[in-house]
Amino acid sequence: MTVEIDNDSGFCFGVLSAIGKAEEELRRSRELYCLGDIVHNGIECERLQGLGLKTINHEQFSSLLGAKVLLRAHGEPPSTYQTARDNGITLIDATCPVVLKLQQRIHRQYQELDRETGQIVIFGQKGHAEVLGLVGQTDGTAIVIESADEIDRIDFKKDIFLYSQTTKSASSYNQLIEKIAERVPEGRRFVHNNTVCGQVSHRRENIREFASRHDVILFVSGRKSSNGKVLFNECLNVNPKSYMIEGKEDIDFSLLDGARSVGICGATSTPKWLMEECRDEIMKKDKS
Repeated sequence: MTVEIDNDSGFCFGVLSAIGKAEEELRRSRELYCLGDIVHNGIECERLQGLGLKTINHEQFSSLLGAKVLLRAHGEPPSTYQTARDNGITLIDATCPVVLKLQQRIHRQYQELDRETGQIVIFGQKGHAEVLGLVGQTDGTAIVIESADEIDRIDFKKDIFLYSQTTKSASSYNQLIEKIAERVPEGRRFVHNNTVCGQVSHRRENIREFASRHDVILFVSGRKSSNGKVLFNECLNVNPKSYMIEGKEDIDFSLLDGARSVGICGATSTPKWLMEECRDEIMKKDKS
């Protein structure tokens, strides 16, 4: 049996940068707060917790005074920065540059928007950290829709300015654009912005090719990862013998019976070392 790890899988730039900043600070102080899970991967979060990273929620954040807090790659709404100023909190801002640029675009759009005749719509996962940060740029007024089935929530009597969460599927976003365009009446503006992350979009193309080359695919990802769900479905679409696992403990070796090649890949929130552990576990079992 051959086992191959997908070279394109693993931390994206934004996540890599956030974890690097956390590790750098922990080497200095051995204690650091993080607002929300630094990455949607429980095993990696446990590793960083062992180094001194303490994950807190927004309620706990609002009661901190004079602490040092890391903002993860997903980004935060303006209210978080205001709380930090009010409470003397030092922020280590690890917002992904792609997300930060999108926040700024939406903020500018909102400042220019005639709210009587226009609206901002965000294609994204309701409650997702990135989406909350984007909605925060509009004082909470943006309409969030998760699929084309929800377009009735849009007011088609107003102009529409559409943006996407950076980790959404480009094909799903394009389908949504087509559905909205069919409903826009004459005389109304419909402006859709290409805000899907190019790095994530590129990975979808590569992972389909990778999944098609192997008998069995083990997709390593945290269950809460939005990007993980998207990429896993890409694998499943080309290889029905694709299985999502969180780590080596989840490997069902009966699924590998008769397989000549196993491919291991993962989300933008999956560390390389975790995929390597899964590979080593398979090779150890195969030799025995």
